[in-house]
Amino acid sequence: MEESTLHAETIKEAVNLRGEPATFANEKYGDHLRNTFDIWLANSEKPTPLVIYIHGGGFVGGDKSKYFDSPDLVRFLDAGVSVAVINYRFMTEAPYGIMASFNDSKRCLQYIRHNAQKYNIDKTRIACSGGSAGAGTALWLNFSNDMADAENDDPVLRESTRLTCAGAFATQSTYDIFQWEQTIGVPMAATREQLISIAAAFGLRYNDGMDLFNNNEKRRELDFLSKMDKNDPPIFVFNKHKNGIPANQDDLNHHPLHAKVIKEKAAEVGLKAIVYAPEIGIIDPTGKDLVDFFLENFKLP
Repeated sequence: MEESTLHAETIKEAVNLRGEPATFANEKYGDHLRNTFDIWLANSEKPTPLVIYIHGGGFVGGDKSKYFDSPDLVRFLDAGVSVAVINYRFMTEAPYGIMASFNDSKRCLQYIRHNAQKYNIDKTRIACSGGSAGAGTALWLNFSNDMADAENDDPVLRESTRLTCAGAFATQSTYDIFQWEQTIGVPMAATREQLISIAAAFGLRYNDGMDLFNNNEKRRELDFLSKMDKNDPPIFVFNKHKNGIPANQDDLNHHPLHAKVIKEKAAEVGLKAIVYAPEIGIIDPTGKDLVDFFLENFKLP
């Protein structure tokens, strides 16, 4: 089956929980088949803030339709905030690796900014949120210095990538996966299968004897935790996964200790962060949820 046929069969109509179709559906932001997004525009004569949702799926699966039934999507619209949900290429597709997925989400953010007038968006008030892989992508965008390329021939890539704030659900703490051994307390890369998986995340094909641990360039690229500093926008992190020794890859990827590491780094650098990881006793005293947090940071009247 051709890739285009496969994707065509899986496209769902972009309709939210209230039965409202997206204002613009399957908008293209790039050349790849999965470079699409749907956007619901809040009812406003003035440019509105925007929330961009980035789906999870381990960078090898998932789809923007995950958020069609989100109650938060409707809450944002009712508060005067527009909402986009995006797709991006998987790390198994050229140019391969997590950075390929990251860069698609970056481009989508820049594309919407470049077309802010079309979508009635306030370019200065954009936030990203997501789960798992989408959470890590949102944090990578949030902690990276502005990636606008002022000299690029493509006007989309001249746009800013800075956010107002970011949300992350069941996030990993970094995609420098070798750091997880210290974070979770479980040895990493003990098997060839783990090494193959790490190589794929780095955008490489594993060969026996390959020294991934000392591939510092790839590790730095994917270590969004190290990019965090006090000048970054504030973050909201939520992890409800169980504590304890991981029984499988899902437990490892979504362990609540990832949230703890992010909370500790935010405190160290002086970054505002609301973090919940109830299974390890981390509860923010404000009681705010993601919508409360984003609306506060958008400074709506």
